[in-house]
Amino acid sequence: MEVSILKWTEKFQSLLVIAAVFIGLTLGQITWFSENAVYLIVPALVVMLYGVFLNTTLSRLGNALQNYKVTGLSLGINFLWTPIFAWGLGAIFLRDTADLWVGLMMLMVTPCTDWYLIFTSIAKGDVTLATALLPWNLLLQVMLLPIYLLIFAGKLVYLNTFILLENVVLVLVFPLLLALISKRLIQKNNHVGRQILLKIAANQTVFLAIAIAAMFASQGQILMQRPDLLLKMLMPVLIFFGVNFWLGQLIGRLAKFSYEEVVCFNCTTLARNSPIALAIATSTFGERPLIALALAIEPLIEFPVMVLVSQLLLRLRPC
Repeated sequence: MEVSILKWTEKFQSLLVIAAVFIGLTLGQITWFSENAVYLIVPALVVMLYGVFLNTTLSRLGNALQNYKVTGLSLGINFLWTPIFAWGLGAIFLRDTADLWVGLMMLMVTPCTDWYLIFTSIAKGDVTLATALLPWNLLLQVMLLPIYLLIFAGKLVYLNTFILLENVVLVLVFPLLLALISKRLIQKNNHVGRQILLKIAANQTVFLAIAIAAMFASQGQILMQRPDLLLKMLMPVLIFFGVNFWLGQLIGRLAKFSYEEVVCFNCTTLARNSPIALAIATSTFGERPLIALALAIEPLIEFPVMVLVSQLLLRLRPC
């Protein structure tokens, strides 16, 4: 079961996120919402991730190995270079704000598993290869995110290992297993059930918007009082995109990638997966809302950057 990568919820993901932020900030002015919205965040994210996993076909892991150069180098950038690079950016720009530093780390070590396909398509890249990379990006970040947190975040904030692993199982492993079981049991034998799964998978962004609205309703007062925190995040995030774009172009030339492969390589090593990181941040660092807020606002920066990247790639396209 697969849903088209150009569903309207994905096309307008950034607008939904922006609308969710403003709705959350507005509702946060009402005491009942500000006090109770926090209880909606994790359930909404779990349903959203269930939809993400429904859209992911792990049986296609072997497809990406047919182009071992792009696959190997992109996984190396995403899971070896990027964690170290993100740590360094945090050390330079966020040393005095540990929560934002952790948020930056969590964001950068989770490569995107959905809308990078859209930008690959816009820039006329190899969407088939990008789709084959998706299950690798998803599976590895689920496995490695707890390890990254223990190595990097544990040096900055208190981290209870047992609670972290418990939350990884709750918000990542559980919806992943449920999605695998659902597809196996329902999609071939139950028409109604199959349609329900398709609806959930196609509208995962809606559940993300609900979670973000709930987050800003419950924690928006902090953001309103400290808008400078967003400016602190802006510079390291922009440097990340700039350096990794240049690095992708350089590696593409050295490895003799085709234009379509370079586009795929650039998009998969640039776009980030804030929902997965947000789910873990919300459940593990509930008493440190700035970590989750740093992740919630990231799509507002990423979307215009990825639009710019896709247009720049088109300009670099050979005639």
